[in-house]
Amino acid sequence: MKIAASSQGKELSSMVDPRFGRAQYFIVVDTETGEYTSHSNEMNLNAMQGAGIQSAKNVSDFGVQAVISGNMGPNAFATLQAAGIDVYVKASGTVRDAVDAFKEGKLEKIDKANVGGHWA
Repeated sequence: MKIAASSQGKELSSMVDPRFGRAQYFIVVDTETGEYTSHSNEMNLNAMQGAGIQSAKNVSDFGVQAVISGNMGPNAFATLQAAGIDVYVKASGTVRDAVDAFKEGKLEKIDKANVGGHWA
């Protein structure tokens, strides 16, 4: 399964970014092989609006089945949900820690945004 995690850096040892739409990077991990790629989200870091929607579209284009983040706003959540991507929040620590927590069933799968728009 391919999953994407919001990240503050390019490596599995980077910290999970608590923001989704304005995360610095997204790390896409194959949970079966452990292989990963990192993708800059620079274009959305300082966007005036639409960062969540655009980030969700970009992540959807990576072909992931689930997203891990600290939090998820309403526009990003709706976009991911429309793409059939599951959303897990309250991830913390390193991306590696978050992926392990996901694989162990320890992250919260949500059915609606857990923060309001423009919360950060």
